[in-house]
Amino acid sequence: MFDSMSLQAIPPEDEALRPAIRVLAARSTKGVPADVRARSWQGFDAAFSRELGKAGFLGLTLPKRYGGGERGPFARFVVVEELLAVGAPVAAHWIADRQSAPLILNFGTEAQRERFLPPICRGDLFFCIGMSEPGSGSDLASVRTRAERTASGWRLNGQKIWTTNAPHSDYMIALVRTSGTAEDRHSGLSQLIVDLRAPGVAVRPIADLAGDAHFAEVFFDNVDLPADALIGTEGEGWKQVNAELAFERSGPERIYSSIVLFDAWVGHLQRAGVREGPAACLVGRFTARLATLRAMSIACTALLARGESPVVEASLVKDLGTALEQDMPVAIADDLASRPDEPVDPELLRTLTYIAQVAPSFSLRGGTREILRGIIARGMGLR
Repeated sequence: MFDSMSLQAIPPEDEALRPAIRVLAARSTKGVPADVRARSWQGFDAAFSRELGKAGFLGLTLPKRYGGGERGPFARFVVVEELLAVGAPVAAHWIADRQSAPLILNFGTEAQRERFLPPICRGDLFFCIGMSEPGSGSDLASVRTRAERTASGWRLNGQKIWTTNAPHSDYMIALVRTSGTAEDRHSGLSQLIVDLRAPGVAVRPIADLAGDAHFAEVFFDNVDLPADALIGTEGEGWKQVNAELAFERSGPERIYSSIVLFDAWVGHLQRAGVREGPAACLVGRFTARLATLRAMSIACTALLARGESPVVEASLVKDLGTALEQDMPVAIADDLASRPDEPVDPELLRTLTYIAQVAPSFSLRGGTREILRGIIARGMGLR
């Protein structure tokens, strides 16, 4: 595992994408306060996603015949990094571009590819992912939502929870049980494409401490789906979803959730004339951790570029990355409190408040810390 995480470089042809995407990102965030930009991958802006699609920045890794850029994972890394670095609103296209499209490309039928991939590349079609369920915690294999075969396809019943952007999405890719029981664990799980406007689907937003409602509960009450709603092979859902999670855990988004706060704080230190002492040392430590994690994330991208599925490596990046993201608001709050007479811009305080409120979720989304460390331990032969 550690050999595969060796230092890698982003190819020059992919680095060349930075100027153009930087212009679009800057345009989308011009005049937007830091506390709004800090919501970056919860920031839903369908018009901006369509603008990215028109410019060719969505579906970068997909074949051109489906509207994609037919480039490698490094191209997407550059685009994502530039968007997150300034807090551009990416939520609308995020899941479809990052996970749903590669999943459909790799496991879907040709009809599914032709139907779904071109509008994803245009930024016209939005997806969410149905994995978590009430009472299951991080035990994804205990799925109880069930799809039964019918004469015309599938009938779906059950519930999903913590589904990001379900109220704004067109479709969900749901992990469901098509045979056996929850005690059968990985056996009998399949993935279905669910039209969220179908009769019997109910979506209820969940408000968080910050007053946002990015998550939702989704209920399925005798939802009839066509036969071609199945992605891949029935009963192979566990294998497919693990390949999907490698895309979710390996990118730069597992490093930059607190980056807008970090930049706002550094700007505050510069304006306050803080050039040395504990605060300057803290900036250095965070910068060093960011640089190391970025190198590790690039190494994961290199594995994806070679056609590998870096499940263990991506878990390592995600675990260490979310630790950094959670450490930042605590340390920044302590630093500001250590100089109580120093004026602080209200925008910085609003940004700090927001990140401090949502930071506990960083080690939950995409797999809890405990689950990830179990994956890492197995990969190292320790369990």
